[in-house]
Amino acid sequence: MTPAIELLKKRNIAFDVLSYEHDTTTNNYGCEVVEKLNLSSIQVYKTLVLETHENLLIVAITPVAQQVNLKQLAKLCGTKKVAMAMAQKVQASTGYILGGVSPLGQKKRLTTYIHSSALDFDTIYVSAGKRGLELVLSPSDLALITNAKFGDF
Repeated sequence: MTPAIELLKKRNIAFDVLSYEHDTTTNNYGCEVVEKLNLSSIQVYKTLVLETHENLLIVAITPVAQQVNLKQLAKLCGTKKVAMAMAQKVQASTGYILGGVSPLGQKKRLTTYIHSSALDFDTIYVSAGKRGLELVLSPSDLALITNAKFGDF
């Protein structure tokens, strides 16, 4: 059980867990989820950790089929610039390895943004905190438990 799953259970949030056999040769984790679980790429969300020009880490949850617009995300955050955080910083801050970063149960609570397209669905898919595990939950529950803001980026 991952910290993300433990947190959802503790908070009595409705969720499901899906699992698949992770291919250790892949590094496109979002596409692997879509393929192996036969899901729609617009409903599967990736968890990205970015760093602002003030050296603050933030989380962006966005569809796997889409690139983050860094300028729009920076504007949403009220900062000049954001960039992808180094893997070591991601792991140290979240407690998760790349490809298994969950927006839930992170070691440090980071300011979180969810792409507004998530509101189009009753449920979305996000990492459960381990490669090969996905959570199914409502975007509103995800926003509630992460204290996230919705926006277009």
